[in-house]
Amino acid sequence: MGEKRKPPSPAPPPQGGMGETTKDNGFLPFYTNLFDRIFIAVVILIGVHLLWLRFVEQALPIELATVISIVIGYYVVRRG
Repeated sequence: MGEKRKPPSPAPPPQGGMGETTKDNGFLPFYTNLFDRIFIAVVILIGVHLLWLRFVEQALPIELATVISIVIGYYVVRRG
């Protein structure tokens, strides 16, 4: 009756996923596997293109937005 229970410790991040091992030292503030990082890169690609079309298209071609998005996406997938 007088016993105090300790709260359960948090679960470790899941192991693997899409053939990838855990990655604890990325710059993203949460655990991601390979598929998560590819999805984030695609969302960034879409966002950069939409912002480009709205604000920059008159001055610079859309191909430059594609190159910028691919570079950012590559960085997110490799280092994220």
